[in-house]
Amino acid sequence: QVQLIESGGGLVQAGGSLRLSCVVSGRTFSDASMGWFRQAPGKQREFVATINRSGGSTSYADSVKGRFAISRDNAQNTVYLQMNSLKPEDTAVYYCAAKFRFPVLAVVVNQYDYWGQGTQVTVSS
Repeated sequence: QVQLIESGGGLVQAGGSLRLSCVVSGRTFSDASMGWFRQAPGKQREFVATINRSGGSTSYADSVKGRFAISRDNAQNTVYLQMNSLKPEDTAVYYCAAKFRFPVLAVVVNQYDYWGQGTQVTVSS
């Protein structure tokens, strides 16, 4: 029973910052590559960021490059998404995802094995 528990979402003004956390249990965290995705109302779930098992490699969607940073602490079984310079178009439900099978950087929803419940991020103008 793998669980991903997200936290840190909320309401923030444009230009502000927010830090999301995702704690993984049920399997060895360091065996998984991790990803963050988001889904706005009426839109498909889209890739935001991914990080490899050791944390040494990352990849980002063009829309968040230079503003968001994904990181992980394997001792705490936690992956983070630091979001800076937030824009109204960043408003969405943000989902944490784990990929244990072929744990490499991945940008497609269907490549991930487990998902968190999502946390709402709302950026006001």
